[in-house]
Amino acid sequence: MSHETVTVEVEGRGVATLWLDRADKHNALSAQMIREVHEAATAISQDDAIRVVILAAKGRTFCAGGDLGWMRDQFDATPETRAKEAGALAYMLQAINLIPKPVIGRIHGNAFGGGVGMASVCDIAIGTSEVTMALTETRLGLIPATIGPYVAARMGEANARRVFMSGRAFKGAEAVELGLLARAVAPEDLDAAIEAEVAPYLQTAPQAVARAKALLRHLGPPITPEVIEHSIGELVACWEGEEARAGISAFFAKEKPAWQS
Repeated sequence: MSHETVTVEVEGRGVATLWLDRADKHNALSAQMIREVHEAATAISQDDAIRVVILAAKGRTFCAGGDLGWMRDQFDATPETRAKEAGALAYMLQAINLIPKPVIGRIHGNAFGGGVGMASVCDIAIGTSEVTMALTETRLGLIPATIGPYVAARMGEANARRVFMSGRAFKGAEAVELGLLARAVAPEDLDAAIEAEVAPYLQTAPQAVARAKALLRHLGPPITPEVIEHSIGELVACWEGEEARAGISAFFAKEKPAWQS
């Protein structure tokens, strides 16, 4: 399957790297990229030769969040179209979350909005000490809705409350403290840290790993279709509100919305 915005590389030992491959756009999530990540995650799930997955990104940025063109389209869209597009992102994240193999996140540069969501659906995420992360949606009059179930499952509610509403940025060390990253290492040590997480899985029984992962998802916070659809509805409701229209308009005009002093 050919993709323009993602690349999948599979090593002979059964390690697949799913690369976000829009470096010139800081790997911002366009409608095409959301669709292609979902397709790649589905193909990886069905490939018995793949034992471990690394979710990584090319270029300087892991993921800058929503693509500007995608946001412009949402600005003028109908509620039905907004729900469809929000659903595409939500179910793309679920496709990664349910890959029946360990998924290891390689997080560098910036990870904003949907980028934080993608880190949250990894079984373990390793980042650099210099990484900058933020849930910036409320600065635009929106909320981190479709990524919310995964962020809350990863951080826990208490930690998520520290950054979920404020929109503030935080670095690698705090991301570890929040439970979003397992480790934050020097940039030059990132690949070695990823390999240290990969290696033990090559000594495990693949079906046992898949069943163990499924069991943990059953024991953890339920992310059911009802939960996902509720998150979609919340985002659509925000898009319909006055704050989102003011916030997005100000963003594209490179101005400050009224609530920013």
